[in-house]
Amino acid sequence: MTLSCIQQPHPHLNAILDQGVLTLAINRPEAKNALYGELYLWIAQALDEADQDSSVRVVILRGQDADFSAGNDMQDFMKYAAMKGQAPAAEGPPFILLKSAAKFSKPLIAAVRGVAIGIGVTILLHCDLVYSDHTALFQIPFVSLGLSPEGASSKLLIEQAGYHKAAELLLTAQKFNSETAHSANLVNSIEEEVYNKAAQQAAQLAALPLASLVQSKALMKHNLNEIIEWIDHEADIFMQRVGSPEMMEAVAAFMQKRKPDFSQFN
Repeated sequence: MTLSCIQQPHPHLNAILDQGVLTLAINRPEAKNALYGELYLWIAQALDEADQDSSVRVVILRGQDADFSAGNDMQDFMKYAAMKGQAPAAEGPPFILLKSAAKFSKPLIAAVRGVAIGIGVTILLHCDLVYSDHTALFQIPFVSLGLSPEGASSKLLIEQAGYHKAAELLLTAQKFNSETAHSANLVNSIEEEVYNKAAQQAAQLAALPLASLVQSKALMKHNLNEIIEWIDHEADIFMQRVGSPEMMEAVAAFMQKRKPDFSQFN
């Protein structure tokens, strides 16, 4: 099978396959690697194809340089919001990517530097190993945008971090550092050279029997159907919030570089 991400490179996604390790590096530094419709689908396709390609044993997801991802590109999001109702919520590009990551049967490693916001955090919940460095700054900002959780984060974050820590991160929408991410079990460890650590771990995994890795992961993710259903459930609720007065106030405040005023809403 031919990997489209290598044969037909996307300008915002660098892909390298080396000794069974496929590295997908988001490369949009001018926007802190913010994602948009086409790029979501391109990464999802890369994961889907890698899952079926025998030459791929492990995938690393990372930013090309300084940032992991600033989440959804705001301008692209507003275009997507204007099309609300034209297709089922679960068929939106961000949710397609999240489900591709959740379904990926081989080891999936994330390496985080710089900002990881929104889906830049929720996609980590679907990775098997996550490493960050001390520059990483995380945020799950959906409540502050008048929205609601996505990517099964309202389920998986509780399972990984416990209810109170999950509530702190989801409800306050606060930014948090690698130490907090580590204490919430969002990352395995904090590394000085995080890209090197991810590459070393991927090489070790690639040398192991792939069938055993796949079967072991399948046993650990025995509730995959439940996770996919929860991603779809959250997508429906998320899209109900899109275009809400609170969301529009949050967007206006962002564009005007001011603090949003939600006091007018009950």
